[in-house]
Amino acid sequence: MKCRICQGPSRVVGEKQGKLAHRSFVLRQCQVCWFSFVEDPWLDYAAIYDSAYYDGRGADPSVDYHFELANPNRTIRQFEWEGIVEVVGKLTALNSQTRWLDFGCGNGGLVRYSREMIGCESIGVEEGAIAPFARAAGIPVFNPDELASIEGTFDVVTAIEVLEHAADPLATLNQIRRFLRRGGVFFYTTGNAKPQRERLLSWNYFVPEIHISLYEPLSMETALKQTGFEPRYMGYISGWDRIMAFKILKGLRRKSTSALYRSIPWQTLAPALNKQFGLYDFPVGFAS
Repeated sequence: MKCRICQGPSRVVGEKQGKLAHRSFVLRQCQVCWFSFVEDPWLDYAAIYDSAYYDGRGADPSVDYHFELANPNRTIRQFEWEGIVEVVGKLTALNSQTRWLDFGCGNGGLVRYSREMIGCESIGVEEGAIAPFARAAGIPVFNPDELASIEGTFDVVTAIEVLEHAADPLATLNQIRRFLRRGGVFFYTTGNAKPQRERLLSWNYFVPEIHISLYEPLSMETALKQTGFEPRYMGYISGWDRIMAFKILKGLRRKSTSALYRSIPWQTLAPALNKQFGLYDFPVGFAS
């Protein structure tokens, strides 16, 4: 089977048993760009991303989108929102005129936060069962089809922990590129498979029902180039420390922030954490 990004040859890494689907999934790895992907993904999205998923009763028990939606000032997700806004603000000017689309926005928390903190025109795209709850909370969340008339008008598109869910990464990135104006910024986060290359099947990030595409920096660079982006390796930018803080706290199953978590020197810890996880080793996409 050819790689879904570069069309290079792939090999079977092995199989991993799904806890929700009650079947095993075959994982393949490209031998050219090192993209890894589930050969036979489960694509019943209505069943996967149902209301139980967003409560942490689905394939990923560490999420609780309803708590975050109802408690934006208490959730540890604040760390992530703060960090993303700071990083993006270093990549492009953010002000009240900025048009920002959060692609795969979940409960719309980043949309709400960026609107409140920057005053920009920020909206979200989401098709999962959480979307009606976000809209009920007054957050502008749409289906992709509703935004067809304003493609090519956004200054910023974010996709936070979205790309690993994509069965066809190039199609997803092409869709994202259509939303951006020329010169616009595409910022995303996803797990870095490179440090885990020899142990992908035991990597706890690899949940075969939902994380069906696993990227290394080279595979993302290749995908970005093929879909109308100029990839740039930016390295550490202030704000990444808080994005990483959120990921650590989420992994520890913490839900609410506290003064203790705020007192941890995350900026000092960031280089060591990145050496292990490689989160800011990915290139940023600039729409060409």
